[in-house]
Amino acid sequence: MHFDQRTQAALRDAGLSRADIRDVSKAVAEAAERDAETIEAFFDGGGTVYSDMEMAHSASDVQEHAVEYVDIYTHGADVRGYLRFDSWGVPVEGGRSLSDDKVELSLGGTVNDRVRFVRDPERL
Repeated sequence: MHFDQRTQAALRDAGLSRADIRDVSKAVAEAAERDAETIEAFFDGGGTVYSDMEMAHSASDVQEHAVEYVDIYTHGADVRGYLRFDSWGVPVEGGRSLSDDKVELSLGGTVNDRVRFVRDPERL
């Protein structure tokens, strides 16, 4: 079950049965898995991506990144992993697909922000 005890109690109070809560929990986990697969496919094979990441010493609103790899996994409703660029990497603490050609990741570590990534800089 991917809901904490308070959430489960609130859902039961709202009229959902335990079976309904299990079904919703399963649907949430499946949605996270789909997002993880979409994110991996987006970054698959490396190459250049563009982002709206705020970077020190950059005057540009759009950043260019050379991707080496991404490793994404799920745990319940959570999407986690690691994104490696050519000279540095960052933990992924969440993510979702915004469209066929745009993803958003919550990056930890030194970035600690939500960042949108695209293959075409005009899409930002």
